[in-house]
Amino acid sequence: MNDPAFVRTRENGSEFGRSASSGKLLRDALSSFVFKAKDAKLSSRLMKVMSDVKNQDLVSLRGERNVVEGLATVTGKAYLKGFDFNNRATLRSVFYSPYTVDVATGEISIVDMKPNEQIRFPEGATHFSLQSGFANLDFSTGISAISYSAVTNLPIDGTVSTVTLTPSSVPTGSGTGFVVLLVEFFQEVNGQQYALNNGAYNVLNIVEVV
Repeated sequence: MNDPAFVRTRENGSEFGRSASSGKLLRDALSSFVFKAKDAKLSSRLMKVMSDVKNQDLVSLRGERNVVEGLATVTGKAYLKGFDFNNRATLRSVFYSPYTVDVATGEISIVDMKPNEQIRFPEGATHFSLQSGFANLDFSTGISAISYSAVTNLPIDGTVSTVTLTPSSVPTGSGTGFVVLLVEFFQEVNGQQYALNNGAYNVLNIVEVV
């Protein structure tokens, strides 16, 4: 534990542990969404991204670099923006409709969306839903808060719609803000909608890091 020959190993281990813990904090903060859209390797993929964010910490000593300082940089935020929690269904491969994000309110606006042309839907899907979340997470304390928009459920057809997803409030806190978009697919049978294949085709993406 104190052998000078292993000082680099201890430093690397310390930073590795912080990156893994940061990934878990983010998963926990978004747990209600993550439960609906994730893959088997999410933990390791997110830990790798958090390690990249940590590497953007240019102020801490080696062995003390952390995600908090990394996220203070534009490049650090960029590593997490666009992150998909389910690599079997990424936002870019499923959702082709343009959208905008209001970073002050977390509101996501989708104008003139035509589902049967702008959604790559799995076989058997008849409907899909959209919901956004706005989270604030302080990686130094582990304190988080999140608010959600109402769910918009639509049939997969040629009807053109404009959808506005507005979180119920702006989460308070001194941490980092994350705006996320959840896309879920359903099959309607006799007027009842059922989740498709236990969420294997659902999308969860960090569309903005504030």
